Amino acid sequence: MAKAEPNVVPLCDVLLVLLIIFMVITPLVQRGIDVKLPETSSDTSGSQPVGLIVVTLKKDLTVDINKENFADIRAAGEELRRQYSVRADKTIFLRAEATVPYNLVIDLIDACKAAGVETLGLVPEYFTE
Repeated sequence: MAKAEPNVVPLCDVLLVLLIIFMVITPLVQRGIDVKLPETSSDTSGSQPVGLIVVTLKKDLTVDINKENFADIRAAGEELRRQYSVRADKTIFLRAEATVPYNLVIDLIDACKAAGVETLGLVPEYFTE
């Protein structure tokens, strides 16, 4: 009696071709976000550099722009629009308290972008002063 065994050689050929295709395509498909890492300095005085704008979203939903308080995101957006209409450096740093809902942080980012901000940096940790 003859035994019938499947021929797996064509299956192995197809598998190897697929493996090679995925190995070639995978590096081309990978995407990421371009990140500019901040430069470090030996100055540890904690003072803010001149001309830098830092926006803080607090848990009571007020917005501070360089420690100047605004009632809401819309009022802060108008002030940012006024400031960035004359500035050459369109960089801003944003920080928010941990209890602030994420959608309000996104609204503040949108207000900053609408004011003319080109580079937005997020401050990862925020401690009340």
